[in-house]
Amino acid sequence: MDDLRGRRVLLGVTGGIAAYKAAFLARELQRAGAEVTAVLTESATRFIGTETFAGLTGRPAYASLWDGPGEVLHVRLAHGHDVAVVAPATANLIAKLAHGLADDLLSATLLEYDGPLVVAPAMHAGMWAAPATQHNVRRLTARGVRFVGPVEGALAHGDEGVGRMSEPEQIVEGVATAAAAPQVQTTTRVWDSLAGRRVLVTAGPTREPIDPVRYVGNRSSGRMGVAVAAEALARGAHVTIVLGPGSMRPPVGVEVLDVETAEEMRAAVAAQAPAADVIVMAAAVADFRPKVAADRKLKKDQGVPELVLEPTPDILAEIGARKRPGQILVGFAAETHDVESAGRDKLVRKNLDLLVANEVGRDGTGFGAETNDAAILVAGGDGVALRTWTKAELAAALWDRIADRLVSDAPTSHS
Repeated sequence: MDDLRGRRVLLGVTGGIAAYKAAFLARELQRAGAEVTAVLTESATRFIGTETFAGLTGRPAYASLWDGPGEVLHVRLAHGHDVAVVAPATANLIAKLAHGLADDLLSATLLEYDGPLVVAPAMHAGMWAAPATQHNVRRLTARGVRFVGPVEGALAHGDEGVGRMSEPEQIVEGVATAAAAPQVQTTTRVWDSLAGRRVLVTAGPTREPIDPVRYVGNRSSGRMGVAVAAEALARGAHVTIVLGPGSMRPPVGVEVLDVETAEEMRAAVAAQAPAADVIVMAAAVADFRPKVAADRKLKKDQGVPELVLEPTPDILAEIGARKRPGQILVGFAAETHDVESAGRDKLVRKNLDLLVANEVGRDGTGFGAETNDAAILVAGGDGVALRTWTKAELAAALWDRIADRLVSDAPTSHS
């Protein structure tokens, strides 16, 4: 949490039963070294008071545009903080942010504010799942807003479902990540540019069993593929992700098909591919698997086993061979040297429209890292030379080029 040390954090609190957790969040942010100022909505004050936050943070807490006589309070607050977090965030506040409304101190401050923003939703399950709320979430995600939660759990009136606010510790992690990440430029993104499109993404590693407890695999976390899926969702697509056993999960709204082996991924992709407008194969499928997997755990005292490997199916090549007209297929290549040259060869051999050629095998790029050294290669068009990206930046740039190709490939009507 060193990324929060000395940072000025604006803590927005909206009206909901989870507002009491915001007091614990304020304390945890301070323990991480942040300086915290709380801004409450009028509804929030029905659950918890400004005095509580003033006492916890040692700084004034605010609830009204008129709390700062003789100054433009929302402007001072917006310009005086490094990172902002709203927890809990109601459906109403999310809608205000999405549509630029500013009818109270918190919404006016956030409209003026232009730094990293984290939102921790809390509401009833039906409100969270409502198409209007999910549309607003996609719009905000496209602008670079980070969402933490909600999670499944107990809700008001004894109900259960997805809508419970994440715990303060998880929100602090989200705030720290937002504070540390370079600001992604979102001005070139087109909201809803993928509306009505069906997108299929693969992500994460595969695990090929040696015995019931051991496997052949790789270091992929699924972070890149999840970023690709999240960006497509933010642009309005219906997104399905075939997800191997990595450490990352996609945002709410993405349909998830969990798989473990290359054969399971192959079957899931084959079933989903015909209906997809765009297929992005970002998974790191294991190249080899044991020819025979033991049905019992191999014991050390039995000696070193003889492990015979065989190739796994080449899912990308199979989909490339069956690609229908108008369908866009995107591949990823992980290379340790001659990155762009190897990528161009794969682009042609596997009948791809675009390919992301990643440099791997060293710190700071590729599997599990926050950044990628990668090139975007485009069949018959201009790509982007090898450079360093955050995974969010790379996903956005990739979808910019896919969206352009969708437009250029669209049929033209003639009168």
